[in-house]
Amino acid sequence: MDLPEKPVEADPGRMRASDADRDRIADQLREALAEGRLTPEEHAERLDAVYQAKTYAELTPIVADLPAAGGVAPAATVRDDLPAPQAGSPNIVAIFSGAERKGRWLVEPQTNVVAVFGGVELDLRQAVLAQREVTINVSAILGGVSITVPPGVRVLSSVASILGGCQLPSDETVGPDAPVIRLTGMALLGGVDVKRAASGDSTGSAKADHRDFHTRERHLHREFREKQREVHREFREQQRELRRQRRSR
Repeated sequence: MDLPEKPVEADPGRMRASDADRDRIADQLREALAEGRLTPEEHAERLDAVYQAKTYAELTPIVADLPAAGGVAPAATVRDDLPAPQAGSPNIVAIFSGAERKGRWLVEPQTNVVAVFGGVELDLRQAVLAQREVTINVSAILGGVSITVPPGVRVLSSVASILGGCQLPSDETVGPDAPVIRLTGMALLGGVDVKRAASGDSTGSAKADHRDFHTRERHLHREFREKQREVHREFREQQRELRRQRRSR
């Protein structure tokens, strides 16, 4: 008697990986870079491989030598011992004050940042991007926005500067599928300063950047007050000239 053929089991490693799977692997690589387990060059190389991977079998070797991995798919692993990112408001406002976002927080597809006579600091070294490309829309009016990004992330800016400025970090070799942080908005008598953190960046360095940021902010405020006094002087001179013209008629 012929026995029924045993069904062939599907190879889990050949299953197609989703964008969410690739993003979770990329998140694990960022954590490994922050902990000093990977160099920036290794991180960039592995990140390129993540976004080129099509199946779980291609993802598995990328994180096979990283500790504390937990299963998220039949063959791909990522860390599951990390706390979930903190989701906050996508609007960050500092008016005559300061605001900051740091630690493990969720960066929404679009974040709006407003700094009016104030300062905002965004630390993205441990942040989790909601998608591969996120947008940070900045309105810096007589204020400043300081952004720290991890290695392996592309930063693109279309911020319009009016008597202000937007300073980006030096170019870094990243793959075409690397995460993208896109900056939009306006800096009016204000500034946007983006720094790329190195692996194992020290607290002392972060504090120095913090001091530099506020030093630049105070400098912008002084420039604005000087321009304001100059405009008032010109206005008073125009008023005096008008009065002289009326008296001479």
